[in-house]
Amino acid sequence: MAKKDNKKEVVIKIEGKEWTDALDKAFKEKVKTVNVDGFRKGKVPRDIFEKKFGKESLYLPASDFVVEEAYKKALEESKLVPVVQPSVDIKSVDGNGIEFEFKIITKPEVKIKKYKGLNVKPEKVKVSKEEIEHELGHILERFTETRVKESGKVEKGNIAVIDFEGFKDGKAFDGGKAENYELEIGSNTFIPGFEDQIIGMKTNEEKDINVTFPEDYQAKDLKGAAVVFKVKVNEIKEKIERKFDKDLFDDLGIDGVDSKESLEKHIEQDIIVQKEMDVENKYVEDLLEAVSKNVEVDIPEEMVEEEIDRLLHRYEDQLRMQGISLDMYYAFTKSSEKDLRSQMEKEAYSHVLYRLMLEELLVIEKIEVKDDEVEKEVEDMSHKYKMKKDEFLKSFGGKDMVKYDLEVRRIIEKLKEYNK
Repeated sequence: MAKKDNKKEVVIKIEGKEWTDALDKAFKEKVKTVNVDGFRKGKVPRDIFEKKFGKESLYLPASDFVVEEAYKKALEESKLVPVVQPSVDIKSVDGNGIEFEFKIITKPEVKIKKYKGLNVKPEKVKVSKEEIEHELGHILERFTETRVKESGKVEKGNIAVIDFEGFKDGKAFDGGKAENYELEIGSNTFIPGFEDQIIGMKTNEEKDINVTFPEDYQAKDLKGAAVVFKVKVNEIKEKIERKFDKDLFDDLGIDGVDSKESLEKHIEQDIIVQKEMDVENKYVEDLLEAVSKNVEVDIPEEMVEEEIDRLLHRYEDQLRMQGISLDMYYAFTKSSEKDLRSQMEKEAYSHVLYRLMLEELLVIEKIEVKDDEVEKEVEDMSHKYKMKKDEFLKSFGGKDMVKYDLEVRRIIEKLKEYNK
């Protein structure tokens, strides 16, 4: 067993009956798919098969049957605890046996020079009057109603219900047509100059609107292009501004909120809760960063790459929830998986560093979580998320993960105490 820091090579040989059985299994699988003149598929004798395809054709498929057992033996014999999936190579193979070489990465040595007295403090949570007013405005906007203008012209702030079709050099272009499209005038959601030319139009009026697409427009054939939109106004709607009255409070449906004053207090409390969560997250991040500056560790590249894999899969899940695949993302952003992995590298490195650092602190501080504490946590969390215990454990990763989570939370609380 060669050794280089925390990267170790372990060679395991599989031979005798174990290898013979693997070759037999490989033959039984391979013979199902091969064609040999004079024999039905799956009925080719072993000697005929080996004469035609060679014994060597069974070695690779046979290795698949024994590699897991070989890895088990590698861990048992070496007493190593891997921190990432090992890489494996076939060192030698013949009819008598196969030698696997496993490259096993173990946890690197972590030296923490200082983790107390770093004077890291959380920010104070404050809520300004402007923040409350801003949220009040959002509520009014969210519950705004509209009514059809029976007469008059389109004004800024109105919603114009329009049909339109765009033409470039006299020809209609893709994506430039819609019917009964509701456009809020002043929202600046259309090409610059389009909404301004709608102002002053009346219901049922038709008009040609001349605009020029921006130079950075997404569609190449429309970048910087002068086009004409044929527009018809079908209807004009105006917003009815809501007031903080009983009708609005009934629409909100918030317990205890029946006046503007009580609504302001509710908004203030909501903002405080959100800010406290944000401040707490930043506080822990600042704390871990401060400790990490006093840590010496040589993190294997493989650990970082595995963490990037995890981040990538998580990001893929987030995109999928929005109906976007990774391939679509790469097309939209004109990037590649290599670019995305590169962007995630710094975050992945920090995650691995903090994890190793916290695990070392668990040992230094002798943090222990008892089985009954784990059971209570499982009980509390499954009740909180309204799940059965086995369902919660399956989603969380089992009791070991619950225990690890409790340990990490405790060491972070210790760090808070030590660094006030």
